[in-house]
Amino acid sequence: MDVRPAFPLPDVTWDPVRGFWEAAGHGELSIPKCNGCGRLTWYPRETCRRCASTEFTWTTMSGRGTLFSWAVVIHPFLAQFADAVPFVPALVALEEDPAVRVVTRIVESEPDALRFDLPVEVVFRPLEFTGVEGSVMAPMFRPAHREGER
Repeated sequence: MDVRPAFPLPDVTWDPVRGFWEAAGHGELSIPKCNGCGRLTWYPRETCRRCASTEFTWTTMSGRGTLFSWAVVIHPFLAQFADAVPFVPALVALEEDPAVRVVTRIVESEPDALRFDLPVEVVFRPLEFTGVEGSVMAPMFRPAHREGER
């Protein structure tokens, strides 16, 4: 099995997700929208599963959503994750379309403070791994600040 030297960093050059990672590098959360039916399509695919269109436009999202699901990782499953534990991988349902659930990491929160449907907001952090050269700017989510906080 051939493993990319930068693994487990994502392949930011792969066409179906290139727009996602380019937007993240500019501090934006972007999801493809089908030009045929206007629906957001996540995970990116060559053909819209609703209308079969092959044309999509990368669209900037608000960065707001709700916590759909999560886990607390306390044992590294790969050596590259040894310095990251504990961490919280999660699915976030986006405000624009709750059926769009982005795989991400929850930051700036204690795991015990998390709950289903918790309002969250995007922040961008470098994704880095021990023993792997380089990093990728990645959208991660934190509990949303209430009006007047920051």
